[in-house]
Amino acid sequence: MEYGRSNWRYKSVFTALARNAVQFTVMKPAIDTAIKVHKHGLEHLDGIDSPVIVNANHSGHFDAPLVMLTMPRRITNKLATGAAADYFFDKWYKAAFTELIVNAFPVDRTGTRNHRGLSGDLLDAGVSLLIFPEGTRSRTGGMGRFKPGSAALAISHNVPVVPVAMVGAWAAWPPKQARWTPGRPDVHVVYGAPMRAEPGEIAHEFSERVRRRIIDLHDATARAYHMPTQAQMLHLAAIEGIRTGELPKGKHRRI
Repeated sequence: MEYGRSNWRYKSVFTALARNAVQFTVMKPAIDTAIKVHKHGLEHLDGIDSPVIVNANHSGHFDAPLVMLTMPRRITNKLATGAAADYFFDKWYKAAFTELIVNAFPVDRTGTRNHRGLSGDLLDAGVSLLIFPEGTRSRTGGMGRFKPGSAALAISHNVPVVPVAMVGAWAAWPPKQARWTPGRPDVHVVYGAPMRAEPGEIAHEFSERVRRRIIDLHDATARAYHMPTQAQMLHLAAIEGIRTGELPKGKHRRI
């Protein structure tokens, strides 16, 4: 499938109508059956009328659909989700399904650079981006290091970053489980105020500042609802790793 510079479909009214229909007639009822969704901080999105980059911690399978379902339609109608090209775009049917439900665009994570420049082209075309800077789902529930690519995009295209914390999403569907946890566990989607790079701030610094903000959003909500904080999840994962002999990967140990 050729993507090149064909960014028209990411902001097409017709594709947005089809996506909304699938999301609210199929995806939302399915998610509501599996988990209890709680939204926080939507007031921070008031007045956003230009492209933004949405950064969220990547806890599990629910993450991208939850952002698509909880953000205002005026934003999600032109919101494209970064998805791993080597996994979601290796077969036409997976690509078509992912494009339909979350308006996915391919992100290279294997060094091929086949889709280099597409993210910037989308921003220039007025399309907002949902990017998970960790690059993959957490295996412990704790946040890993952020790749600086989305921060670099925000700086080079002068767009704000909206930080989003997923609280409880990992426990709702841990990566090692074949399906979600029964009992409709609570999952909180927490939006923070848009952030911009400070004068002279480089991508790595801005990326880390966004990461710290997402941790703060996560932990404030976790404490309010008696759920594990980031540090507690990493601690529990370390204990489990010692017990089983499978220590967490280094990139998920750091807070």
